[in-house]
Amino acid sequence: MILKLFLTFFKIGMFSFGGGYAMLPLIQLNVVNQNNWLSHKEFIDIVAISQVTPGPIAINCATYVGYKLAGIFGAISSTLGVSMPSVIIMIILTKLVLKLNNAKFFEAIFSNLRPTVIGLILAAAILVFNESVFDIKTFIVFLLSFVVSLKYKVDPIILTILGGVLGYIIF
Repeated sequence: MILKLFLTFFKIGMFSFGGGYAMLPLIQLNVVNQNNWLSHKEFIDIVAISQVTPGPIAINCATYVGYKLAGIFGAISSTLGVSMPSVIIMIILTKLVLKLNNAKFFEAIFSNLRPTVIGLILAAAILVFNESVFDIKTFIVFLLSFVVSLKYKVDPIILTILGGVLGYIIF
C-alpha cells in the first residue's frame, strides 16, 4: 500500500501543473474514482480541511489520504510522492531557464501554460462548488463569501472562520 500511495501521488505531482487547486481534479480521479480510497464527501471534506490548515493544499490532501490508509508511513510516502516531482522539475527548469531565458519558444510555452492552468483551477472550483453548495443556505453562504471577498477584500482567513461559525450556527 505504501508503494502504491507513493506512485499514485508521484504521478499526480508529475502531471499536474498550476499548483494545488489545479491538482484537485487529478487527486479526485485517482483517490476517489479509480482507487476508491475515499468517498466524494470525504474528498470534499479533505479539500476543506486542507484549505484551512497551513501548507499547500495538494500536500495536505496527500498527507491525509496516506495517513488514513497506511498511518504515518503512508502519510510520509504520499507526501514525498506528491512533492518529489516538483523538486526534480524545479531543479531542471531552473538550469534550463538560466540557459534559455531569452528564447522565443520558451516564452511561447509559458504563455500557453497560463490559460491551461487557469482552466484546471476553474475545473477544481466547479468540482468543489458542485459538491459543497447543495441547498439555499449553503448557496447564500457561498454568495456572501464571494461578494465580501471580491468587493471588500476581506482576509480569506477571516472569511473561513466566519464560514465555519456560520455553518455551526445555521446547520
